[in-house]
Amino acid sequence: MSTPYQEAQRAGQDAVRAVILDSAITLLVSEGPAALTVRRIATEIGSSTKVLYTMFGGKEGLVDALYREGFARLRRAQEQVPCGDDPLAYLTGLGLVYRERALAEPAYYRVMFEQPVLEFRPSAEALAVAETAFGASVAAVEACMAAGILRPGDAYELSKLFWAASHGAVSLELAGHFPAADAGRRYDALMAAVARAFSTRPSPVDREPREKRRIA
Repeated sequence: MSTPYQEAQRAGQDAVRAVILDSAITLLVSEGPAALTVRRIATEIGSSTKVLYTMFGGKEGLVDALYREGFARLRRAQEQVPCGDDPLAYLTGLGLVYRERALAEPAYYRVMFEQPVLEFRPSAEALAVAETAFGASVAAVEACMAAGILRPGDAYELSKLFWAASHGAVSLELAGHFPAADAGRRYDALMAAVARAFSTRPSPVDREPREKRRIA
């Protein structure tokens, strides 16, 4: 019977890397940072430690690779969202994919944002990879501004506000504070509220006569 490493070898170097990273992140989440050793991972996948040292250079390089991989997977998922003719629908689709990826692979999400290995600090290269995962949302916000859907402003800054809202809702859901029956609805409502705050279209409150609002 072949080992996971041997099976991955037949598929190529990318498959080998994926097997190593998936094994590493499973150990990290299930047993904690202490289990994340080159020897333990090599045993789990049936390879030599030399393979891991050659590819990652040790534990720190391995965690850095996990961090990069999480953002790379998010970026690849975003690239599958159809751009279409409606920039707001595209921006909304990117937000939905963000939540979907977090729920599908919560272990990677924790490495990306929760620092489960306390001594780890992402390298400058890893931070650059992370930043590329949000280029699509910046472009979507810019398109919304150009179309007159959102007020003109700093698209980069506004995209970060969307991200902050998304991250807060997703983190609460992953931590169990938002039940599954309510989480999707709350996420949609939050994203819509952020969009309305920067919309060029007046809200119902804004359309009310000032005198009526004072009386109320």
